[in-house]
Amino acid sequence: MKPFAVILIVLCAALATPLLAQDKSADNRTLVLEKVKADKKLLVAENMQLTEGEAKAFWPVYESYQRDLGKINDRLVKLIDDYAASHRTMTDAAATKLVDEAVAIESDRTKLAQSYLPKFKKVLPATKVARYYQIENKIRAVVNYELAARIPLVK
Repeated sequence: MKPFAVILIVLCAALATPLLAQDKSADNRTLVLEKVKADKKLLVAENMQLTEGEAKAFWPVYESYQRDLGKINDRLVKLIDDYAASHRTMTDAAATKLVDEAVAIESDRTKLAQSYLPKFKKVLPATKVARYYQIENKIRAVVNYELAARIPLVK
């Protein structure tokens, strides 16, 4: 599973980009994110062990899920950007707003996973649905770990 680790590191770096390089161009960021999406798809493909029929049914659901997940991840990136801009001079009002949004993002991520579960169950056997959710959870765990390590505590 070495490719898994490499892709996770690239994914983490892409999500940490707002903290590390505020002045990077939007085009550069877009290119990095597109590469991460492609690498993530490759990672999923390598680990799902789909039959041809399963793959034909799975990938459209996967793509739809990733689009919806991307909207949530965009909110997370904005939250990180907002935090990075204000963490040294954080007010109670700003902290409340950031925490409320963080909780809402996590809630929406859970709701999204729940809403797609029947869709994945319709196209894959339960064991492969479980595997896919494991892969997504592992990616999110590594990203969250990396973000936690890079994001300073509120002053």
